[in-house]
Amino acid sequence: MEMADEGACVLSEDDDSIWSLPVYRGLVEELLRMRKRRSDEHNGAILDGSAFSILWQLNEGPGRTLRELTDALELEQSTVNRQVNAAIKRGYVERYEVEGQVSRLHRPTEEGRRAFEHDGLLRAQRLDRVFSDLAPGTPEGLLAQLKAFNDAYDRRLASDG
Repeated sequence: MEMADEGACVLSEDDDSIWSLPVYRGLVEELLRMRKRRSDEHNGAILDGSAFSILWQLNEGPGRTLRELTDALELEQSTVNRQVNAAIKRGYVERYEVEGQVSRLHRPTEEGRRAFEHDGLLRAQRLDRVFSDLAPGTPEGLLAQLKAFNDAYDRRLASDG
């Protein structure tokens, strides 16, 4: 194992295990735990996880095409199509045409906005309770670290091709 710039450890091909650094094993474990929470149910929630994610993307800004939603959600187009159609069927999302544009756009309905606000409040309240139990961490500190991590990860993915 070598030390890289700014004290980061670099694994070499000679290392006995890809998990020779316990901190990397721990980080992967914690990231996987966070991933499991994407589908956490909230008592009293109106929306399922996929509808909430779709409405999260549609909440602000202009309507989105199915392709744009697929890219934003980083899922297969068939999965997003099924989820969007389910949200439309439940009355949370509507599909509409724009003159001069081939692809139809999607936007939240009033019912979808209300459900999103309701469920968003439930999620924010849970985060508030989590942070009141976390010491000495703060939401601002976690946000800064997560943003820095994700930005660095994106830069690495881009440079690795």
